[in-house]
Amino acid sequence: MKIILTQEVSGLGAAGDVVDVKDGYARNYLVPRGFAIRWTKGGEKDVAQIRRARKIHEIATIEQANSIRGQLEAVKVRLAVRSGDAGRLFGSVTPADIASAIKAAGGPEVDKRRVELGAPIKTLGSHQVSVRLHPEVAAQLGVEVVAA
Repeated sequence: MKIILTQEVSGLGAAGDVVDVKDGYARNYLVPRGFAIRWTKGGEKDVAQIRRARKIHEIATIEQANSIRGQLEAVKVRLAVRSGDAGRLFGSVTPADIASAIKAAGGPEVDKRRVELGAPIKTLGSHQVSVRLHPEVAAQLGVEVVAA
């Protein structure tokens, strides 16, 4: 089935790309979650609009991505969250929480969809987080989760 991606999907493509995927994957996962729309001849107009929006938010060059990576790696990110006695969190830290903490710490604005967590953060302490800035550039960021 041909679909048009509305958001970046890891391993599949970026917003505005027209890709061919298995019917069940599109019907049961991508379309219901808003990651994609079905491809139609009229949908080609949507592709141009999605690509224009992507260019606005996209980091254009590797040099620009490297400079932002330097800024990110220099920022000390601390998140104050509610936790229990044993150091376990009530819930978990989300990519949106990390993106807002980066901005609050004086770092550059980062889209929450670019923040990649290896595993859910559910304990207090220091954790490593990857921020994918460009297909070839990723920043490794240390996040310290402390009790509120």
